[in-house]
Amino acid sequence: MNATPQNFTIEPERFEFTAAPIHQFELARRDFFKILGAGIAVFVVAKDTLAAQETAPGSRSFHSEELPKEITSWLHVGEDGIVIGFTGKAEMGQNIRTSISQTLADELRVPFASVRLVMGDTALTPFDAGTFGSRTTPTMTPQFRRVAEAARNLLIGVAAKEWNVPPEGLIAADAKVTDPASKRSLSYAELARGKTLAQNLPAEDPVTPASEWKIAGKPLPKVDGRAFVTGSHQYASDVRLEGMLYGKVLRPPSFGATLVSYDDSAAKAMSGVVIVHDGDFVGVAAPSAHETEKALGAIRAQWKEVPQVSSKEIFSYLKKNAEPPSNERFRRQKGSVEEGLAAAAHRLNASYNVAYIAHAPLEPRAAVAQFADGKLTVWTGTQRPFANRDELASIFHLPESDVRVIVPDTGAAYGGKHTSDAAIEAARLARAAGKPVKVVWTREEEFTWAYFRPAGVIEIKSGIAADGKLTAWEFHNYHSGMSGIETPYDVANQHTEYHQVPLVLRSGSYRGLAATANHFARETHMDALSRVAQMDPLEFRLKNLSDARLRAVLEAATKSFGWPGKKAQPGQGFGLACGFEKGSYVAACAEVAIDRASGSVRVVRVVEAFECGAIVNPDGLRNQMVGAIIQGLGGAMFEAVQFENGRITNPHFASYRVPRFRDVPRIEAVLLDRKDIPSAGAGETPIMAMAPAVGNAIFDATGVRLNNLPLVPDGLRSA
Repeated sequence: MNATPQNFTIEPERFEFTAAPIHQFELARRDFFKILGAGIAVFVVAKDTLAAQETAPGSRSFHSEELPKEITSWLHVGEDGIVIGFTGKAEMGQNIRTSISQTLADELRVPFASVRLVMGDTALTPFDAGTFGSRTTPTMTPQFRRVAEAARNLLIGVAAKEWNVPPEGLIAADAKVTDPASKRSLSYAELARGKTLAQNLPAEDPVTPASEWKIAGKPLPKVDGRAFVTGSHQYASDVRLEGMLYGKVLRPPSFGATLVSYDDSAAKAMSGVVIVHDGDFVGVAAPSAHETEKALGAIRAQWKEVPQVSSKEIFSYLKKNAEPPSNERFRRQKGSVEEGLAAAAHRLNASYNVAYIAHAPLEPRAAVAQFADGKLTVWTGTQRPFANRDELASIFHLPESDVRVIVPDTGAAYGGKHTSDAAIEAARLARAAGKPVKVVWTREEEFTWAYFRPAGVIEIKSGIAADGKLTAWEFHNYHSGMSGIETPYDVANQHTEYHQVPLVLRSGSYRGLAATANHFARETHMDALSRVAQMDPLEFRLKNLSDARLRAVLEAATKSFGWPGKKAQPGQGFGLACGFEKGSYVAACAEVAIDRASGSVRVVRVVEAFECGAIVNPDGLRNQMVGAIIQGLGGAMFEAVQFENGRITNPHFASYRVPRFRDVPRIEAVLLDRKDIPSAGAGETPIMAMAPAVGNAIFDATGVRLNNLPLVPDGLRSA
C-alpha cells in the first residue's frame, strides 16, 4: 500500500453547500450531492462531534451543549470509487491527515490510496471546537469508524437489493461487496453510480477491534510527504489571489500603549495604498510587500505607554497577586496534609519557577481575506476555524453562513494559533480596499504579539515515611495552569490547588498546556525525595506507584536505557521522569555530559517510552514523540521570553534560543501498543517528561538541584 497525494480541497467557486438545520436535512443533502456528484453519503448531527474539553487558563471552554445542532457531511463515496472524508480538524504537521485516512480506509474496507480528506473548512466540514488538547485521535478515530461502518452497511444494502438477497450474507472488502454464495461482486464505484443515497449516523458504536485492523496500525508514509519535502506544498502564507494586496499593521511600541496622535498624509499620497484607521488600529495595504512597508514607515504616530512588570520580577509578582480559588475546580483535598507531615520521617519543601516561552512555529501567522458578493472568505492557519468564523461574523456583522474559513495545512502551531489575529487584520484591510488582502506576520511580530505559555510558580510540601512511602503532598500552582496538576503517586494525605493571577503577558495554550510545568515540579521533587530516602529514583517511584500503565512505561524506558547507568567519566549524569495526561502515559530517561570548566551542558541520549492505547500509525507516533522530545529540550534548557516595561527584548531567533541540530541527542522512542485500549492523542504528553529528566540528570552529574525553567540558559556556571 503506497500513499498517494490526498490533500483534497473544494475551490470557493464550487461552494454551494452549507451546514443546514435539522429540519432542512433534505436541502442539505441535495446541495451536498450537487457539489460532489452522485454517490453514497453519511451525515451526522454535529453536536455529537466533540465532548467538553479542558482549555488553557484565559481561553474559552467548549461544552457539548454549546455545539450547533446541524446536519453536516462526514463521508462521500463517489462514482469513481474515491472516498472523501470531512473533518473540522486542522493539519499542522501532526500527520492526522494520514492517520484519519487510515482509519477511514480500514473501516470502510477500501485501499488507503482511494481516501481523500477535506479538513478545516467551515463551509464543508462538521463543526469542531478546535484542534487542541490531543483530542483528534480519541474523538475522530471512533467517529470516523462509525461513519465508515454506516457507509459500508449502506453499500451492502444497495448490493443486497440489486441481487435480491439478504444483506447479512454479503461481505464488504477491497472496495467491493461480494456474495459468497453466487460469487457475484460489485465495486463501491458501481454501487454508487447514478445514486444519491444518504443516511444519518446510527446511534450504536460498531468497532473493529484494533487486533483486526488491516490498514490502521501500520506505518504508512505521510500523505503528500513529497510535496512537503520538495517545498511544493502550499501553506496559508503561500495563498495568492488575483488582484491581491499585501497588508501590514502599525504596532504600538509596547503592550498596553494607546494612540495619541496620528499623521498618515505621506502614506496616503503613495499610489495604490489603502489605509485603515480605527481607534488604536492602523493598517496599510498596497500592491506589493515592499510598498506596504514603505507606506507603513511613512505614518507618523505617537503613543502613550504605561509601566509594565518585567521578566526579572515576574515570579514575585505571581505570588503577590494570586487570587484565592473561586470554586472546587481549583482545589483538591484528600486526607489531612497536616497529619501526613506530622507522621513523616522526612519532610521536604521546595519552590519551582517556570518562565514564559514562545511557540516559535516555523510559519508565522498568516491570512488572506476576500469579500465578494457580501460574503467573506478567509484562508488562514488556525487551530480553531469555526471559532475564527464566529469572531469574524461578529466583528463584521455578517451571518455565520456568509463567512467561510479555510485552513490550508499549516506550518505548526503547538497551541499557539487558536486566535483570529491575522484573519481579522486581513479582513479589515480587504473590506476597506475592496480587494483580497494578505497579511503575514514577521518573526518579530510572532514573538511579540502572539500569546505565550504562561509563567508560573509552583510550591510543594511533602513528607515520606522511613521506608520511603509518601505520607503527605501539598501542591500549589500559581498562574501556569491546571493540566497535569494532580499527582499520579499513591499518597493518602494530599492537597492540590491552582491559583489564578491577572495576566502580565498575553498567555494561552502551549503543547501540553500546564502539564509541562506541573510535571517538571513534581518529578524534580520526587527525584529530590528519592535522595532524601536514599533510594534509587526508579525504585522510589515504583514504591509509590500502583498505576499499572505508568509503571509499564517506566519499566520499558529504564529497561531500554539500561537504568541505572554506570558513569564512565566526570560530568556524566542520568535522570528519569514520568507522568500521564490526556489518556496517555510517558516515561523518559536522559543522559547528560557536563563540562564544569566551561559550564556547557549537553544532553547526550534520551530514551522515552510512550503508551497511548492502540497505535494508529507507528511512524507518525514516533515522529510526534521525537518532535516533542526536541521541542521539550528547548523549554528545559534555554527557552525564555525576556521582557522589560512592555517590550519583548528577545523577539528573534538570534536572541531567542530554540534547539539547533547540534543540540539534538541520540533519541530512542519506545512504543507500547495497547490494542486493548482505545487510541488516545499523542501531540502533547511526550513533551512533559523532558525537563525533569534532564534536570534530574544534571543533579546526578553535579549535585546541583535546579528548580527553575529554563535550567541552564547560560550554562551551568550561572546556575
